[in-house]
Amino acid sequence: MNPLGGSPGLQGVLALRQQILDRNEGLKALQQATTPPVSPPPATPDFGATLKGALEQVNASQSRASELAAAYERGEVTDIAQVMVARQESGIAFEATLQVRNKLLSAYQDIMRMGA
Repeated sequence: MNPLGGSPGLQGVLALRQQILDRNEGLKALQQATTPPVSPPPATPDFGATLKGALEQVNASQSRASELAAAYERGEVTDIAQVMVARQESGIAFEATLQVRNKLLSAYQDIMRMGA
């Protein structure tokens, strides 16, 4: 702009525009030099995948307990404590899964009541 307060000429406007563009480029270069590259956040498993994994673990625990019980009945496994511990573990895992299901169902019902 004209420092005397008059209207700037076309050359003055173009010069001012060029100064702004130069400063903008300088600021971009400075920012890129001082800012570390942003890496994407680590992928977190979604709720469905986590729940599916937990259910698969419970199923595996129950399968192992059933296999140990069948092996004990056939006489292949002689350690009754091992069989009983496996059955207790699978029972506890199932009970925990049932409690999680009940809590999820209760939370779902509460959310559905909010809209009414």
